[in-house]
Amino acid sequence: MSVRGLSKDEKWPRANTLFDSSLISADFALLGIPAHETSLSSTSAHLTPSAVREALARYSTFAESTSSDLRSISMTDLGDIDSPDFVDGESRVANFASDLLNRHKLIVALGGDNSITYSLAKGLWIDVQNIGVITFDAHHDLRDGESNGSPLWRLIQAGLPGKNIVQIGIADFANSSEYADRAKEHGVTVITRAEMRSTTMPETIRKALDIAGMHGRDIYVDVDVDVCDRSVAPACPASLPGGISADELRHGVRLIASDKRVRALDITEIDAAIDTDDQRTVRLAALLVLEAAAGLASR
Repeated sequence: MSVRGLSKDEKWPRANTLFDSSLISADFALLGIPAHETSLSSTSAHLTPSAVREALARYSTFAESTSSDLRSISMTDLGDIDSPDFVDGESRVANFASDLLNRHKLIVALGGDNSITYSLAKGLWIDVQNIGVITFDAHHDLRDGESNGSPLWRLIQAGLPGKNIVQIGIADFANSSEYADRAKEHGVTVITRAEMRSTTMPETIRKALDIAGMHGRDIYVDVDVDVCDRSVAPACPASLPGGISADELRHGVRLIASDKRVRALDITEIDAAIDTDDQRTVRLAALLVLEAAAGLASR
């Protein structure tokens, strides 16, 4: 037995073995950004990166549906950025991220709360006016101030044009009319949960990529797991009954990561300390890491 009692089989490699932390350059880079101190609600989201890494041991490296094995790409784990909250912490994130796009095809960041969307995007691109952003989220994240409810508003204030932003899964009774008006005012494309019921995930992703990636610009993807139904994401403090399914989010992440314009993706808003005994939210996050890698492998 190995890895906390899990069996060992040389013909069944586990996903946690994919990462070679000694690699300076790799196709896929995993990064932990355990921000939590500026969250609007109390959270232990700083515990989540390590929990997700541990959960990766429960999965294999092989995607049956496409007959692809993630051992075909190079993958590294860059570890965690210490104390990534507030101004000093955000500067540490930005400094760490400043050269990552030159060394990796896709960066996947494990939150931490949703504030990392701002600090990581600003670190990866000095000038955010020339990128696109796609979010999977029940919320607009256009609040005033500096918190996990404000990353998109802060990016817009930093120069990101609202017309370059697409939000997927915005939920009823999860936002205010004032912030919905702010999204409209700045030209943000909003695809509501209600609209998603009458279309397919491939159609939704195609639309989002066409808008955010217009003229071939780089795309940053924010995966706020509270876009999912609360039954599959109970460790997301703001998840609602009626969100999208775990399968829909997994499908969307794989599709979106298969596009070469997508250079970075974050997975946020999970508090590992309040997950169910079966760790369903953390295990979903681990699968999202693998879906992103599978998308990259298909490019």
